[in-house]
Amino acid sequence: MNLAILQARMSSTRLPGKVLAPVLGQPMIARQVERLRRCRRLDELVVATSTDPSDDALAAYGAASGLKVVRGDLHDVLGRFCAVLEAYPQATAVVRLTADCPLADWTVIDNLVALRETEGADYANNVTPVRTFPHGLDAEVMRPQVLIEAGREAADPYEREHVTPFIHRRPERYRLGALTRSPSLAHLRWTVDYPEDLAFVRQVYEQLHPADPAFGTDAIVALPKNSAPAPT
Repeated sequence: MNLAILQARMSSTRLPGKVLAPVLGQPMIARQVERLRRCRRLDELVVATSTDPSDDALAAYGAASGLKVVRGDLHDVLGRFCAVLEAYPQATAVVRLTADCPLADWTVIDNLVALRETEGADYANNVTPVRTFPHGLDAEVMRPQVLIEAGREAADPYEREHVTPFIHRRPERYRLGALTRSPSLAHLRWTVDYPEDLAFVRQVYEQLHPADPAFGTDAIVALPKNSAPAPT
């Protein structure tokens, strides 16, 4: 069972409340979930948010929308992931996703899951050691036991907050895999951290979604404006 965990919070310092910001009439997280539901290799999707009161609205939205939601410590995101995994002991792989990527490409996620299986890797991503995908198409997949070990042993606050550094910082301990593409699209910015990013994503949805709700990476690249401006 491939278990996808979508981490989300309302208290972003750069763009608070972004995960519930409207994108073509739906909360941004709903647009991302819509795309993730197209994945053929994901069997379960859980939203991991915090018990902080700032995330009450997000948890309520998830419950009202039929999303499975698990809440945990605001800063110990690794602990949150481990709590989700405890509820799904049958999982054979864990896919980490973040809720600031409403242009997520389900084919990339499926290919990454397949790559980890084929290579027998403990952990695989499409970001390191060399990024070739747009910022905003990031994904990671790992064996559950590797995540459990990280949750048990990681003491560095950075490793607790960002979930997977404990793993990919230890290539001597874990077998790592990487998914790349050619030509590289690493110069494109499709993640949502700033108001300009959100404005770009809204434009993409307005231009592409009405005619083709399943629009993919190639369609975004083909737009005259295919990237959010670089942060200043």
